[in-house]
Parts: sequence; structure tokens; C-alpha cells
Amino acid sequence: MALLTVIIPTYNEAKTVRQIIERVNIVPIDKEIIVVDDGSSDGTDRILRDIRLDNLKVIFHGSNRGKGSALLTGLLNASGEYVIIQDADLEYDPQDYLKLLNEIRPDKCDLVLGARFTKGYQGMLLPKLGNRIITNLLNLLFGSGYNDFFTCYKMAKKTVFDSLHLKSKGFEIEIEIASKALKNILRIKEIPVSYHPRNYSEGKKIRIKDGLFAVLTILKYRFFS
Repeated sequence: MALLTVIIPTYNEAKTVRQIIERVNIVPIDKEIIVVDDGSSDGTDRILRDIRLDNLKVIFHGSNRGKGSALLTGLLNASGEYVIIQDADLEYDPQDYLKLLNEIRPDKCDLVLGARFTKGYQGMLLPKLGNRIITNLLNLLFGSGYNDFFTCYKMAKKTVFDSLHLKSKGFEIEIEIASKALKNILRIKEIPVSYHPRNYSEGKKIRIKDGLFAVLTILKYRFFS
């Protein structure tokens, strides 16, 4: 059994998917890499079929089901003791896995978050405002005080992820993880990580509608789930 499973939900990331797999692979940790191609239509699937690594498993969805569905597929196939989520772009540095693992082992916390904004926000205005609004709303409703619940980098034991009984199909999987972690009183820590945001022309996918849906999802998990 590997120490760490890296799950990479992927949709239309032909420009970066090979490079991110290479960056993940060189991190000096015993790991398996699971890439779930979520029905890409830009040639990502062809690139993935050409990559040969002994610790790489590639799973293909026949159609686009959403980030949450890709993550759930990855979790079903994960065999590592710990699991981390890795986006297929180049916004995050996989070398930060070492810091996150050091913080969570041995049994220092249940969930560690790679916080992007401890030294101020980087990136475009709309994502900045959206992140602050939904983070502050979640902190207000759950009585918490975290900096970045919606970071891609969430690391926990696989048994912890399994205990949350995740069901979300789209980007709202991030809110479901955060809300259920808080409701279950998990021990959560945040560790600053590197962050190099891309813009929409470079392939960033989050839009205003995702922020509005995020607000409704937070209310759902706080009051109705």
C-alpha cells in the first residue's frame, strides 16, 4: 500500500496534464497517482493514454460528470493511507505535499488544508471576491475561522474521506468536504502553500454562477443536511 494517493480530476487540460503528472511524480514520497479524465474533448485523453508510469492509474469517464464525480471515482480506486486532491493545472506546487504530510503525521490532525492566501490574495478580482464571500459565510455559519476552505489541497487519511460519505458531483464537492468536516468536528489545520493562479484565457473554469451555487450549497449543508 502506498503512503499517499494523489487524485487528479481532469477535464480539458491538454496543455498542462502531462506537466502536472511529471511534477507530482518527482515528489520524493511513496505514492500512487490516479488521474480521472472526466470526458475531456480537447485531446487530454490521448495524452493520458501515452503516459507510462508504474505508479500511474488513469480512469476515463465516458462523459463529463463534474469534478465531484471524478474525485469520487478516484477515492473508490485509491489504496494509499493518505489522499490528497491535485488539480490538473499548474496553480499549485506538488512539492508542498511534504509540508502537508509532515503536519498530518503522526495523527496530528484529521484534515490539513493548503492555504493559499495567508500572505494576501493573488489572482483576479472576481475569484478573489467570490472566495472571500463564501469563505466568510462558511466561517460565520459554522463558527470557524479558516483562511481558505476552497483550496484544492485537502489531505486526509483515506478512511477520513470515506467517513464523510461524499456525494456531490460538481465543484460543490469542496463545500461538502468542508461542511461535513466541521459538522463532524474533525481536527483541521491550515498550512501555507505556493499558489500561481491562472486566468480565464489560460483555462480557469470557475465562474460567477459557481459562486452563487456555492452560497446555496453552504446553506444546504448547514441547515438541511
